[in-house]
Amino acid sequence: MRTRGFEISVARALAALFLFFSAGSFTRVHATPQEPADAPATAEHAAPVEVSTTTQKDQVDLNVTVYNSNIALIRDVRQLHLASGTFPLRFEDVAASIMPATVHFRSLTDPAKLNVVEQNYEYDLLDAQKLLQKYVGREITLVRGEEEANSTKWVETKALLLADNNNEPVWKIGNEIVTGMPTSWYRFSELPGNLYSRPTLVWTLDNAGAGSQKVEASYLTNNMNWNADYVLTVARDEKTGDLDGWVTLTNNSGASFVNAKLQLVAGEIHQVRPVTIESMGAAAKVDRAMAAPPQFQQEGMSEYHLYTLGRRTSIQNNESKQISLLSGTNVPVEKFLLVEGQSYYYHNQQGIGNAIPEPVKLYYRFKNDEKGGLGMPLPAGTVRVYQADSKGGIQFVGEDRIDHTPKDETLKIYVGNAFDIVCERKQLDYKKLANNLYEMEYQITLRNHKDVPVTVEAREPIGGDWEVVNSNLKWTKLDATTISFEIPVEKNGTATLDYRVRVKW
Repeated sequence: MRTRGFEISVARALAALFLFFSAGSFTRVHATPQEPADAPATAEHAAPVEVSTTTQKDQVDLNVTVYNSNIALIRDVRQLHLASGTFPLRFEDVAASIMPATVHFRSLTDPAKLNVVEQNYEYDLLDAQKLLQKYVGREITLVRGEEEANSTKWVETKALLLADNNNEPVWKIGNEIVTGMPTSWYRFSELPGNLYSRPTLVWTLDNAGAGSQKVEASYLTNNMNWNADYVLTVARDEKTGDLDGWVTLTNNSGASFVNAKLQLVAGEIHQVRPVTIESMGAAAKVDRAMAAPPQFQQEGMSEYHLYTLGRRTSIQNNESKQISLLSGTNVPVEKFLLVEGQSYYYHNQQGIGNAIPEPVKLYYRFKNDEKGGLGMPLPAGTVRVYQADSKGGIQFVGEDRIDHTPKDETLKIYVGNAFDIVCERKQLDYKKLANNLYEMEYQITLRNHKDVPVTVEAREPIGGDWEVVNSNLKWTKLDATTISFEIPVEKNGTATLDYRVRVKW
């Protein structure tokens, strides 16, 4: 009877070794505890517990949708060979920044017959310190070098690890308790089953369907983001420009996505901020793709815009890359100069007899329409403006940020302040006519040191119930609290705006 039990045990051990070396996606096998040699061969002890493991090698499709709010939706499709009944499945090569509560697993082949009984996210990752902590209460081989006759002799000592607090191991060697023992390295007999070399989803599945199935795991991950960057190159005459748009995609999620279908969502989505697991990503490196790939195709989705890349791409972990979004040539551009009055109109700075200098702001504006060579919804991002110099070189002149901009809307880009146009503003008069009635008079002086004439728009805020008593230039009421003046200034000339308002509160 004992011989029969021994033969059964040997046969099971050989079967386990065969599965370990030959299984495709079943790459890890956990055997049941060793039974006595004379134990009966019952159905209860008939087979070891098999843990199926799937990696990126089983992947047949991958979709990555990145939102401009530091999250991404991953849809990972794999072809698996599944056992029948209830068994665990290790799903490896997922993002370290995964949001476990968002995970959804389903069979694309036979969804009604493959169900998830339980789900775990294992992120207790393997490192030397954690491995040592997992061996508290177990025996470890300590290896240390001893110098002997001008050579190093390696001495091994078996020791029981009693504690490992603050990286100070406490050992039991023989009948003695030892601390501070110098050790060159440790040798461990095995890897604990509750440590993982990479973040892993572990499902307990119940399969009543086919053995070969295509499955999809979808989840949200943090630490993936994208934004738009634009380059506006303005012609020498400042009447046209070329606009190039780039998508800058950053992946610090803790996973790489190879040969993925990439989609981007632009818009302000609402999120309830979850408690997330800290990313293991390092600083990003830059991979700037200078050759323009196919443009994104955009479509409306709910109240957002979806941009789909016309080819597949790979997104490595800790990588920043750029992909061409759009290109417009000979876009009509208008340059304009603007002076804005102070925010607190009736609490102006006092120059003690001197005029107050005001900056003359330089803007370029253009319309996002098909007629101008554009007409694509523009995601929020930074517009960097360049201009040709007299030698044909391109020089950087400023940058500004734009919000999400639908088609047929006008963009206004603030690039800096004019160098050769000086503006000064002062209050000439203040008079109280009654308890709630006042008159104020202001003067804005512009000096143009350029060799071409310019026109500067001056916008002035006014509060209360107001009227313009007199003005030497035509004015326009923009809204209830703002009036606008167009001030032409000859080359190397000076122009002055004088206006008086009556205000009632």
